[in-house]
Amino acid sequence: MSPVPDCGESSYRGSGKLTANPHMRPGSSIIGSSSVNSDMPNPTLTPYAATKAAIANLSASLAQLLGDKGIRVNSVAPGPIWTPLIPSTMPPEKVAKFGDDTPLGRAGQPAELAPAYVLLAADDGSYISGARLAVTGGRPIL
Repeated sequence: MSPVPDCGESSYRGSGKLTANPHMRPGSSIIGSSSVNSDMPNPTLTPYAATKAAIANLSASLAQLLGDKGIRVNSVAPGPIWTPLIPSTMPPEKVAKFGDDTPLGRAGQPAELAPAYVLLAADDGSYISGARLAVTGGRPIL
């Protein structure tokens, strides 16, 4: 069995700076894809929810690490969005009601996520960094 690599603070501190800096110039943008599941985890989706929470935290941390280089880092947290995964992983009775519990009363379409990503990538979002945009049909992320 191989020894576990040293992943202590000295190994990880600044790792985002080392990987992003050679390739990104001031004004660049990194956008992570999180999820409402990171804040309201479904017990049947534990690995997914944990990964999405990690992406949100990594994005927030990198925003602080890379801000002095002029690199913005944000994440988008979609709520219920129609994707091929939905009908392939849910029973038909759940699919029929998917998204009905949002304040807007429906699931979103993938194209409805695009404006959030475009805003965060474009110059219009030049002062947005460290943010997490909820595209949830009105379901809050606090």
